[in-house]
Amino acid sequence: MKRNTVLIVLSLLNALFFGLHLTGDIVFGLEKGGREILVGVLILAVYLYGAVGLLGGLASAGLPVLHTGRPLERFAQLPGGYWFIWTLLMTGATGLVAFVLSMQAIWGLRLRRRTSA
Repeated sequence: MKRNTVLIVLSLLNALFFGLHLTGDIVFGLEKGGREILVGVLILAVYLYGAVGLLGGLASAGLPVLHTGRPLERFAQLPGGYWFIWTLLMTGATGLVAFVLSMQAIWGLRLRRRTSA
């Protein structure tokens, strides 16, 4: 499978996991569900726009770090807590791999331009 195909699939999965996790943040009261949700919509739009997949991957990889200040153990006890934590981990993992693949793609473009010049 080509790296670009893997990157596209990971970006779509990343958007799915981020959307599910943001929903969990709202359900568990970590985020407000008002107009502030538009920030989440903008982040999802960034993930889905392939040219800035590097930024989306980096943001997703950092998502578990943002949640380290909150005790996740208490969410594990709540209904749906398992899925909340699972989406947090999957968002971070797919984001990190998407970030690395994006970096490799950018580096490959630079090398090709350098050799063709």
